[in-house]
Amino acid sequence: MNRRWSAALLLAAFTTLAHAGRTCEPKPPEARNIERAMVLAEHAARALDASGAQVVVLARAGQDLGEYGLRYSHLGLAYRDGNRWREGGQGRAVWRVVHKLNQCGTAHAAVYRQGLGEFFLDDLHEYQAGVVVLRPDVQARLLPLLNDNARLTQLHSPRYNMVAYPWSQRYQQSNQWAIETLAMAMDPAAATRQRAQAWLQLHGYQPTTLRLSPFKRLGARVTAANVAFDDHPDEKRFRDRIETVTVDSVFTWLGRTGLGNPVQVIR
Repeated sequence: MNRRWSAALLLAAFTTLAHAGRTCEPKPPEARNIERAMVLAEHAARALDASGAQVVVLARAGQDLGEYGLRYSHLGLAYRDGNRWREGGQGRAVWRVVHKLNQCGTAHAAVYRQGLGEFFLDDLHEYQAGVVVLRPDVQARLLPLLNDNARLTQLHSPRYNMVAYPWSQRYQQSNQWAIETLAMAMDPAAATRQRAQAWLQLHGYQPTTLRLSPFKRLGARVTAANVAFDDHPDEKRFRDRIETVTVDSVFTWLGRTGLGNPVQVIR
């Protein structure tokens, strides 16, 4: 099997069996939640069209992370697909979202390409989105990559860990894949995960530090296959300091470095 075909398989079609760090519950979606997701998708499409952007970072609030002072749980790289058109539209390009999802709370993940409606159809904690329009040169570097299946999955690692350590290659979580891919787009030399992480460190990315007690870590590790702490340095883990890539930390970094505009909230 050649590399391009293998990469294309990873970019699977939408399935309800894919989530970002969440378990799959055997229950049909509620009509009210479907309606709210579609309304949010339409509002997001209008805002993205109005922005004039080609590529943005798009986030959703799938889980309640208020305990940790976090607003959003998951992000993807959204781009204007000039080759697709909305049915009945007047020359309006469709927006696609490329993001990484794990399989039903397991430790396995894949990269997906979805529409806005599918991206928000995930039983959200809050029906709002966060958008950061990237700097024009960042957009220009990312856009061709987002249309290339092989490059898009070049830094993807299927071993998923919801709290993966940002500077290790043992696991990879969803937000981590996105910024490592951004790093590769910005610097052709960042063609491995190790080099992409070095680029992120050089350009000032700082992860979120979660304060997790041994009791919480043990409970999470025992009850969830997609949570592990063995990639974290002992000196930090034993002081209850768990560093990981969060949407909020990515948004803060993009704004601080000028790689992106201030966060826009869409409801």
